[in-house]
Amino acid sequence: MFKGQPKGLFALALANTGERFGYYTMIAVFALFLRANFGLEPGTAGLIYSSFLMLVYFFPLIGGILADKFGFGKMVTTGIIVMFFGYLLLSIPLGSGTVALVGMMAALVLIGFGTGLFKGNLQVMVGDLYNEPQYAAKRDSGFSLFYMAINIGALFAPTAAIKIREWAISIGFDGNAAYHFSFAVACVSLIVSIAIYYAFRSWFRHVEGGAKKKGEKQEIVDTLTPEQTKKRMVALFLVFAVVIFFWMSFHQNGLTLTYFADEFTERSASGIASMPFNVWNLVAVIAIVYALFSIFDAEATKKGKWIGCGVVVLAVAYLCWMYSRLSGSIAISAPIFQHFNPFYVVALTPVSMAIFGALAKKGKEPSAPRKIAYGMLVAAIAFGLMAFVSIGLNTPDYQATVRGTDAETLVSPYWLISVYLILTFGELLLSPMGISFVSKVAPPKYKGMMMGMWFVATAFGNFLVQVGGHLWGPLPLWVVWSVFLAVCVVSAIFMFAMMKKLEAATE
Repeated sequence: MFKGQPKGLFALALANTGERFGYYTMIAVFALFLRANFGLEPGTAGLIYSSFLMLVYFFPLIGGILADKFGFGKMVTTGIIVMFFGYLLLSIPLGSGTVALVGMMAALVLIGFGTGLFKGNLQVMVGDLYNEPQYAAKRDSGFSLFYMAINIGALFAPTAAIKIREWAISIGFDGNAAYHFSFAVACVSLIVSIAIYYAFRSWFRHVEGGAKKKGEKQEIVDTLTPEQTKKRMVALFLVFAVVIFFWMSFHQNGLTLTYFADEFTERSASGIASMPFNVWNLVAVIAIVYALFSIFDAEATKKGKWIGCGVVVLAVAYLCWMYSRLSGSIAISAPIFQHFNPFYVVALTPVSMAIFGALAKKGKEPSAPRKIAYGMLVAAIAFGLMAFVSIGLNTPDYQATVRGTDAETLVSPYWLISVYLILTFGELLLSPMGISFVSKVAPPKYKGMMMGMWFVATAFGNFLVQVGGHLWGPLPLWVVWSVFLAVCVVSAIFMFAMMKKLEAATE
């Protein structure tokens, strides 16, 4: 899985891991912070939340255009600095008045712009590592590994957000002010991120690009005919159109799915049911998965197999020890559910790579566009399950009036855990494959801009996330989830209808 990859991949992935840890620590509590600190209605909080997500994914277009002129490396460094000041401003507790609201909005713009300079350009650099012939066949698996590394940061973020907020409350800060400590974590993570970037810069300096001197034209090798360029651009924009609706649905995890976790999910767990809510137990499971792959890897050395066996024994012993220490029940905080998606990404990436690797050897691996279409169908299944679970539950408006009484309707947390598992399958089929598709198909002279357009499509999808917030209230919950079910199904049908055009673009 890790063999044959350019070493620059690991350095860039680790740099991105640090940045993503800070970002997801903030996102884990941001929607709840908006409602608690400013007393906003679900729809208004959803509008701000989705608008911020839109900025995060829109600014990479500008970042890509600037990088095509000044170089990818310079934009990545500048982006980290701008993000740092944005998170620093957000971490200052300014209260809940107009000044606080304006300060928060300014911080969100800085974070969004900084992320735009950093995120897309770092991924273009990853893609360019695979332009060398010896790495070309590893492009899809490389992006899967890169995506996995991102989610290692995201895995620990919800726990960090909750624990540091609890610590702030324990030393005397009120609940609203304590949220700002969670935001401050991002500042520290960005320092780590830029340190990693410069420590291992020699591994990927050749893909950083550079500023053009005055009067000098940057040479870009482009052997495509105008017809081929047009065909590729059409295919890319068709994929962008579908991606909008995936992210509109998927990023309900930070909005309506978090509302559901907070208002409709049992608030405590005991016994073995409580173990998934401890991030270190999940890390042990991940260790078991990777160790098993090393044990059964035909290319692994005998020493490697024995090390894998030792890791499995230690991880299982740790889980047994943790189980033996359980007593009573634990409280379940809504943001903690957001660690299941990155957990599944990290744990399932080697599984998906093994499946597609086996299919590739037989010449049966689905194309990237086909994987994206399957991802939409899988996401539809997840929202179908949410609709099924929600039949008979109160409406959110009524639930708010009866909270803490026998009239509340609550469900097992395992329903949400299962939904996150299904959504992750869809994400693994769509997101890393989509980024890989863009880096492969984009005409060379438009590569930075097209990677930016991938994020613009994601931005539009994230702006539409607010739809869930506006639906949250008087409507039956199964109706809310059915909207996203329908969107995913229609998008998948459209994708399959356009498949010939999409697959032809890669030839």
